[in-house]
Amino acid sequence: MERLCSSPLHENISAALDKHLESIHVVQARRKDEIVNASSRQRHGPPRCQDERVVLALAVALRALCLATRKVRTALWCAFQMTLPK
Repeated sequence: MERLCSSPLHENISAALDKHLESIHVVQARRKDEIVNASSRQRHGPPRCQDERVVLALAVALRALCLATRKVRTALWCAFQMTLPK
């Protein structure tokens, strides 16, 4: 989009994209922790409290991803509107 309007876009747009990518990486890490915890639980029995912490951490990460997705969609819509011919 920057090439279309031949000038750099607002810094908030790139910040929103960076935050969205960071949120994706956090969700992937939390999901990986959940998978590791689930596989170790099958071998050693159910440590219930630790299991709940892992699931809550995943839920928090998903909420942050949801918020970041909304912001990046808005930012990309604004960037698109700025690149349209007048």
